[in-house]
Amino acid sequence: QVQLVESGGGLVQTGGSLRLSCAASGRTFSVLRMAWFRQAPGKEGEFVVAISWSDGSTYYLDYVKGRFTISRDNFKSTVYLQMNTLTHEDTAVYYCAAGLDYGSYYLAKDYHYWGQGTQVTVSS
Repeated sequence: QVQLVESGGGLVQTGGSLRLSCAASGRTFSVLRMAWFRQAPGKEGEFVVAISWSDGSTYYLDYVKGRFTISRDNFKSTVYLQMNTLTHEDTAVYYCAAGLDYGSYYLAKDYHYWGQGTQVTVSS
């Protein structure tokens, strides 16, 4: 089992920044990739960004490229999502996810563990 706990969400004005954290615990040695997904009100969930736990390769949703940065701290078993130049369209609940195999980085169904989510609200 792997437990994921997100933190860092909140309310920010358009153009502002937030940093989300996702701390993993349990059988973290089995984690091969981690990602952030989000779900806005009334919309389906969508992939945002992912990172390979081994070599740090990253994969981004086009809309967030250049604004969001994912990073990892292997020692702390924590993934961070730095979000800059936030827009109203970034308002959503953000979920951290962990994958245990070499499945797709982009598909929610290929992740095995999920955090409880953290709300990000960008006021326009």
